[in-house]
Amino acid sequence: MPDISGSAVWRSVGERSVTARVRGEILRVMQERRLRPGDRLPAERELASLLQVSRPSVRESVRSLEAEGRLEVRHGAGVFVAEPSDQRRLRAGIEPTTKITQLYDMREVLEVPAARWAAERRAPEALARIREALEALDSYVQESGEDADLRELQTRDLEFHARITEAAGNDLLIQTQSVIYDIVLEGMRSTLLMPGRLEGAHREHAAILDAIERGAAESASEAARSHIQSARTAALGRLAEQLGS
Repeated sequence: MPDISGSAVWRSVGERSVTARVRGEILRVMQERRLRPGDRLPAERELASLLQVSRPSVRESVRSLEAEGRLEVRHGAGVFVAEPSDQRRLRAGIEPTTKITQLYDMREVLEVPAARWAAERRAPEALARIREALEALDSYVQESGEDADLRELQTRDLEFHARITEAAGNDLLIQTQSVIYDIVLEGMRSTLLMPGRLEGAHREHAAILDAIERGAAESASEAARSHIQSARTAALGRLAEQLGS
């Protein structure tokens, strides 16, 4: 989860139109820091201090966002980012096998051309961010071993793919990927800890990055497609095991 507890993250909103301004600042941080369902906001007292407003102002803004379905208040636990209602309906309304198939179809639509475009552009800073994301993922896997936290694995894996999308240089593609971020995370949940899957994903990720860095657009798109197809096969296999048990 991104670190959102520091004063460098939050901006003072003053006391004018305070409820609306606090609400806007919370939404800004949620978007810019890519907070996801289940991520927790700072405690009410800390948030009031960071924004330099009163605690009742923070409380009213949180209630407003809770009513909109953007935040979830869990008494005794804190305030958390809520899962969007459209995603809840999508999750509930699709049969599991169809859901997985459609998810990976969508990933192919988005990620295969993203890899191609990233290879064609080869923007140095963007390439560096892709490599940093992959190295961070690989380091975490090596250091944590069997104690790897699934949520952390999901986040770091998806960060690698997000950096490729950014390197593609298409703002609409970036926004679309952001919308389905949490659905992709759910798809990863059933595969990342399967025996051999992390090793396979490592090789596939390395092949994608290598092709992008070489500027081999066709190889990059094919490597991305192969990776998504392998993940699809693993996810469907895992689902079959679960339904058969």
